[in-house]
Parts: sequence; C-alpha cells; structure tokens
Amino acid sequence: MARIKGKDTKPELIVRQYLYSRGYRYRKNVRTLPGTPDIVLKKYRVAIFIHGCFWHGHEPHLRLPKSNREYWEQKIARNRERDEENKERLRRLGWSVMTVWECQLRPECRRDTLLEIEYHLNHNYLNQFRPPRPYNDTETGTPQVAESNTQYQKTTE
Repeated sequence: MARIKGKDTKPELIVRQYLYSRGYRYRKNVRTLPGTPDIVLKKYRVAIFIHGCFWHGHEPHLRLPKSNREYWEQKIARNRERDEENKERLRRLGWSVMTVWECQLRPECRRDTLLEIEYHLNHNYLNQFRPPRPYNDTETGTPQVAESNTQYQKTTE
C-alpha cells in the first residue's frame, strides 16, 4: 500500500485543470483544515474531496478483495467514518463540502460533473451575500428580521 498515491492523482488533476482553466484559484491539500481537503477554494468557502471508489467505499463500485476480506471491510468502514467526521467538522467551521467520486470523472460523464462543480461553487459564492431570510413571528404571523419593536428610553446626562 506504500505505492498508493494520496496526492496528485489523475482524478484530482482533471478537476484542478478544469478549475484553473475556468479562472478559479485554489490551494491543494490544506493541512490546517480537517481531513486535508484535496482542493480548497477560500474565496468560495468550499472544500473539495476527490475520493477513489475503492478506498472510500463508494457502494455502486465497491468490490472487496476475496483474500483478507475482514481487514478490508474494517479499513473501508473506518475510512467512511473518518470522511463523515471531517466533513462535519468543516461544516461547523463554515465551509461547504463537496465530494467528487472517481467514477464521476469517467469520460462519459466528466463534463456534467465538472459543470456541476462549477455550478455549486458559484451558487455557494452568491449565497454568501444574501441577506438573512425573515422569519414569521409566531404570535402575529408577520415577517420579522430582528426582535419585535422595543421601546428605548432616552437618558439625559
């Protein structure tokens, strides 16, 4: 397993090349963020993980080896748990998290996947500037943005 690459894999290069060609600037493998995301776009507050179907247990494409099956089941289950923990920690820090699977970058569906990534980046960026949604006051049913009217008294000095 020492020969397995963890960085600069072919799926990562495909996504990075596309993003760069479209004018997006990013950082690779940012160690200061939980899970060391493969691609981080700070301006958009988006962290992208690019997962291999085997190593991260993508159900439709998961085929475990016949030898030492118990080991592989435990290893992949732990990888999945760790992935979810890291994604949740990133969300709590205010980041949007995207997962791109290796199978989504096959030539027949690559274009759709890359366009979808770009859509989510732009959508996330625009959401940063949206004003907060008003909520309805339970007593009156009227939209509220802050607390109800409050009487303030003038103090004289």
